[in-house]
Amino acid sequence: MSQALVTTNAIALPVPSGQLDRYLQAVYNVPVLTAERERELALKLRDHEDVEAARELVVSHLRFVVKIARGYSGYGLPLADLIQEGGIGLMKAVKRFDPDVGVRLVSFAVHWIKAEIHEFILRNWRIVKVATTKAQRKLFFNLRSSKKRLGWFSREEVESVAEDLGVAPQTVLEMESRLNGQDVSFDPVASGEDEEVAWAPSAYLQAPTSSDPAQLLERSDWEAQASDRLYQALEALDERDRVILQQRWLREQKATLHELADRFGVSAERIRQLEKNAIGRLKQLML
Repeated sequence: MSQALVTTNAIALPVPSGQLDRYLQAVYNVPVLTAERERELALKLRDHEDVEAARELVVSHLRFVVKIARGYSGYGLPLADLIQEGGIGLMKAVKRFDPDVGVRLVSFAVHWIKAEIHEFILRNWRIVKVATTKAQRKLFFNLRSSKKRLGWFSREEVESVAEDLGVAPQTVLEMESRLNGQDVSFDPVASGEDEEVAWAPSAYLQAPTSSDPAQLLERSDWEAQASDRLYQALEALDERDRVILQQRWLREQKATLHELADRFGVSAERIRQLEKNAIGRLKQLML
């Protein structure tokens, strides 16, 4: 595989699994840049947007992407995909690299490479996401290394891990439960094991009625008709009853009985009676 092919396929396109060995061999054949050459290329990219300089910076650092990606092989995802995502992080790092800061590109790029790989793992490790908050993401990538034995954590171990990682003990327990869980097919293909199909989620979870277009239309029509009947019935009431119902039931901030009593110059008990009678009249009008 030529160096030019490494440049395009390693970054812009996925690495075919059958060609991974050839890819790795080509990557390790690319020489490492000296500090002087790296600074020269970085200045060309920053000051003149030199695409060729960016290409050389990326290609010469692909070996480090491979090294970092190998460290995440325990999550059961293809190494080629991990390298691909790490390459995206490397390109982001090259774009933001400032040679005047005084650090080498490899030190600067580690964060970006790991960040892209982390995002890829969290998206693809399970069908259902296991980590969404910052604390959960921290736990996801540290919990395995924190385990000192097989099985579930003891209370002391939970508290120790929580203190070390700066999270709540309950968060540790929740993440441990998620990591030990398994994805289950919602509607598995029937096989000789009838028990597996019987315990599948599709056998006991009710389909949401809100997803049925016919029921959605029916509900929408019913609500529209009910709303029309309500306003027609309100118009049939006398003004005082209509105001009482509107103030007591149709406003976001409901009026009190005493407020309406002061408005109409009657007692609060009288307002309560008028409200009760108006509701009964309203029900009759809406039939």
